[in-house]
Amino acid sequence: MIGEAAFKSMEVMLGLLEDEDESEAESSQRVSRKIILRDRWAANNLLMAHYFNDDAIYESKFRRRFRMHKPLFMRIVTDLTNFSEYISQRPDARGAEGFSPIQKCACAVRQLAYGSVGDSWDEYFQISERTTRETLEEFCRCVIEVYGPRYLRKPTFSDVQALYAHHANVHGFPGMLGSLDCLHWCWTTCPSAWHGQFTRGDKTHPTVILEAVASQDLWIWHAFFGAPGSINDINVLNMSPLFDGFCNGSAPDCPFQVNGTTYKYGYYLVDGIYPEYAVLVKSFTCPGDAKRIKFKAAQERARKDVERAFGVLKKRWQILENPARPRSVDKLSRIMYACIILHNMIIEDQGKAICQYVENEEVPSIPPIEPGSPPYVARRREIRNNQKHHELRADLAEHIYRLQNLDLNMPPQDDSEEYSD
Repeated sequence: MIGEAAFKSMEVMLGLLEDEDESEAESSQRVSRKIILRDRWAANNLLMAHYFNDDAIYESKFRRRFRMHKPLFMRIVTDLTNFSEYISQRPDARGAEGFSPIQKCACAVRQLAYGSVGDSWDEYFQISERTTRETLEEFCRCVIEVYGPRYLRKPTFSDVQALYAHHANVHGFPGMLGSLDCLHWCWTTCPSAWHGQFTRGDKTHPTVILEAVASQDLWIWHAFFGAPGSINDINVLNMSPLFDGFCNGSAPDCPFQVNGTTYKYGYYLVDGIYPEYAVLVKSFTCPGDAKRIKFKAAQERARKDVERAFGVLKKRWQILENPARPRSVDKLSRIMYACIILHNMIIEDQGKAICQYVENEEVPSIPPIEPGSPPYVARRREIRNNQKHHELRADLAEHIYRLQNLDLNMPPQDDSEEYSD
């Protein structure tokens, strides 16, 4: 009995070994990668016929689908082609010409505009999923390097004067630089080990925070992205370089007057969570008189500029409204900054920008103040002065009240920004 059982078990083992050998032989004959023959030249001709030829079929739909006018898009294609070897057309390993710069830039812009996955454009652009992702990353990197110094610049002296005049005329706030707030971008592919760092109690998913300053024309003057979503706006403010220009002396010296009092630094409108700094203006929590009530209404109306900027930014670039798919914060940052730069470029192209860029504007060469030095500490103390905050807010409240009582009301504001794209 024992011999028969051992013999049967040996037969079973031999059968398993034979099946394993057959499976190995079959796997060795399998093709690990299926080759897809894509017709990139036909896709390029179709794209040109749809949008870029003289008699383009979808000429009237270009701005809606690319979020910008065609001359601006062609300017971007030309600049990036001259800057990046990857964007330019080059032969592949077989010697055949690769994708055209228009194909690559159009593929990247359509991903930003519609927030779609990489392989969703394979049928139209005839570009593989991997090449689509690489094209988007290279496009964002080139946009930041080529256009970042101009469209993410800090306000110069002429810019600050233009912002002062415009905000005083439109909102009734002299000395206003813009509105400050934070935006959370959902990160669906956040590593599991980082969930506690990027998830906050009021959010059910990991997020990455963008801190931004926007003016009335929706131009984003300051952008700081990458803070983990578990912290609040005060912690983001302490991490960001927003006040570095004030502290080290690199920001232009532009004092202003309100209610007969001169103030050294411009200010930002913020909501109630922010600290009481001399360069931040909050509304009153519980206004008890008519003067404070009118100021609260005016401050909250003007502070919506940054909220409108966030809304237009997400509607224009749907990739920011959808959960983020890249697995690293660096890739998320490149996408975010590229979208902000393109957003500012579109505002300038539409003629809605308050400030005009002066290419060779003379900037006084002032040596920066070293961090930790007595002048640096003194400037930092001035910015965080709680008493100055209350004095400035009281003067602004008196100024707004006087304007409205003298029938010098600001023009009516349309808080809902119509987005026609």
